[in-house]
Amino acid sequence: MNKNKMLLGIIVVTAVITFFALDLQRFISLEYFQTQRATIEAGVAAHPLRAALLFFAIYVAVTGLSLPGAAILTLVAGAIFGLLWGLVIVSFASTIGATLAFVASRFLLRDWVQGRFGEKLKSINDGVAREGAFYLFALRLVPVFPFFVINLLMGLTPIRTWTYYWVSQLGMLAGTAVYVYAGTQLGAFKIGAGLIGAFVLLGLFPLIAKKVLDVLKARKVYAGWTRPARFDRNLVVIGAGSAGLVSSYIAAAVKAKVTLIERHKMGGDCLNTGCVPSKALIKSAKLVATMKQASHYGLKDTQVDFDFAEVMERVQRVIRDIEPHDSVERYSQLGVECISGEAKITSPWSVEITTATGKQSLTKTLTTRGIVIATGARPFVPPIPGIDEVGVLTSDTVWDLRTLPKRLVVLGGGPIGCELTQCFARLGAQVTQVEMLPRVMVREDPEISAMVEEKFRSEGITVLTGHKAQRFAVENGEKVLYCDHAGGALRIAFDAVLCAVGRIANTTGYGLEELGIPVTRARTVEVNEFMQTKYPNILACGDVAGPYQFTHTAAHTAWYAAVNGLFGGFKKFRADFSVIPWATFTDPEVARVGLNETEAREKNIPHEITTYGIDDLDRAIADGNAHGLVKILTVPGSDKILGATIAGEHAGDLITEFVSAMKHGIGLNKILGTIHIYPTLAEANKYVAGNWKRAHAPKRLLEWVEKFHAWQRG
Repeated sequence: MNKNKMLLGIIVVTAVITFFALDLQRFISLEYFQTQRATIEAGVAAHPLRAALLFFAIYVAVTGLSLPGAAILTLVAGAIFGLLWGLVIVSFASTIGATLAFVASRFLLRDWVQGRFGEKLKSINDGVAREGAFYLFALRLVPVFPFFVINLLMGLTPIRTWTYYWVSQLGMLAGTAVYVYAGTQLGAFKIGAGLIGAFVLLGLFPLIAKKVLDVLKARKVYAGWTRPARFDRNLVVIGAGSAGLVSSYIAAAVKAKVTLIERHKMGGDCLNTGCVPSKALIKSAKLVATMKQASHYGLKDTQVDFDFAEVMERVQRVIRDIEPHDSVERYSQLGVECISGEAKITSPWSVEITTATGKQSLTKTLTTRGIVIATGARPFVPPIPGIDEVGVLTSDTVWDLRTLPKRLVVLGGGPIGCELTQCFARLGAQVTQVEMLPRVMVREDPEISAMVEEKFRSEGITVLTGHKAQRFAVENGEKVLYCDHAGGALRIAFDAVLCAVGRIANTTGYGLEELGIPVTRARTVEVNEFMQTKYPNILACGDVAGPYQFTHTAAHTAWYAAVNGLFGGFKKFRADFSVIPWATFTDPEVARVGLNETEAREKNIPHEITTYGIDDLDRAIADGNAHGLVKILTVPGSDKILGATIAGEHAGDLITEFVSAMKHGIGLNKILGTIHIYPTLAEANKYVAGNWKRAHAPKRLLEWVEKFHAWQRG
């Protein structure tokens, strides 16, 4: 720190210490002004200009040093100077003082903060550089944080000093006027109708100001667009996957006129290419694996005879059996207008729909008060050289297979890759799983990943972690993959390759570009906490919006999109992502909610870990599935649950108890005190709570109790 910074820092710290050491705050209180009312009024009357300048200087000093008392001084200004002059004095004094605090913070701390945390603050800096004036105006008009905090924090950002000054002057004016007016009612220091009205206005001002701010923001966003005089629909939903179905269902349930548009199949990925077919295949593959282990259950070994094509046909039958739940007929009966066609958003209030009838295409446009984007996501295929030459399967197209590949390469060690890897291996394929990261299922704790990987290897799967796919080729009629591992090349021959390295949101082709609706770095539609896009009446939910790509979170965000889209003008609801569970349906099954140990350590969150091995559970032993564990993270010294991970049979079902506990603030003590049926797998949840209880037993008390029992025995 240079000498100038050190000198300024010493001056500021000395002034603040002096203020509190001499208890100068007693002079900035309503009680003090009440006792000195006559003297103050006489001084103002005798020397109005000098009194005004002195008050101005005091106000600037208090705000510039971020000392408590600015609100009291504002009330006092109205009481002794009246509404007009009180407003003038406070408006300029508060802005100058705020700017001084802003400049001091910038001079003393900005270089150090940006140098130390610049990368983490990049998004904030970019936002301030782009719309800093509007952000500051919003904070001044509707103070989410105390003004002194805003002064200090904004000094650390790139906003220009002049911009900070004039936006603060303008943004604080309305609130200052309300406080000064309240002060004029304190002039007589007695409660009256005017005083009550002033404080009612103080309470209502943030609400009124927020509405005004919303109107101003909307006018800016919608500038250049012509709002229709009337609307054909209350809501138009684009995409009939899980998110779109839930959004349209909710709209119809509250008697809104809603249209649902789907260009492909009702039910989206979950029904047709995702959750439903994968779980049907997992069941068949697991049955094959169980039958091959007949001797483990006291039965004679049996030869498992099946036809892969029939297994895949069963998958399609399962889809057809569930299909009516998501059908046009069902949703039409619920009151949803379902249209098969291509949708394009042509304005914030209109959607163009193109439908095919034979060889002709018909186009019509619907006007609507709200639009919900629920277009989902698709498998991502990386541009690896040669991948198009060998042909690639994805989680969308693998269901068309009717012949089992003899040698299958699976790219990706995430949930989809792991589930399909184990399925095809159990059905008889020679599977090689290639993952560029150090372990599969990298979002889980290392020991959980190790359990899955060990099981895979025991079933004959070749798991290649730390291997990066470099190129594909066809050599002498044989398909091969070359991988890089620790600087060396590995050649893998195969018959088919399945790419499962992730999914990418569908954000193109339906008007986002034309409307200027931005996408995030993760390439999802950019939404706020209410699931609103740049245009408040256009919302997005499900995989296309993130932050999680699960069917259950798609339905979860769809509720917020629908309700905020229909009633956001009156009341909006923030999407709650505090307790999000998920499961990977491998064997062992892995389920999680909240933090795991890896995340807690990365974020430096204090935690305690309690585990219970399912190999000790009676029901698991009886079922021949005595493997896995329950792992709980709690607040140190408390039974409050921070997160839970379960690896083992039916983990996705067992995790629900911890999801409910976290959602409703239930700790491990109450789980321990809940009766669990014997013998069930759910007892594992009770036993892990028991392990936590034993680790936190009151040792000193138990020592005294032991002595008490000894005394009773004589």
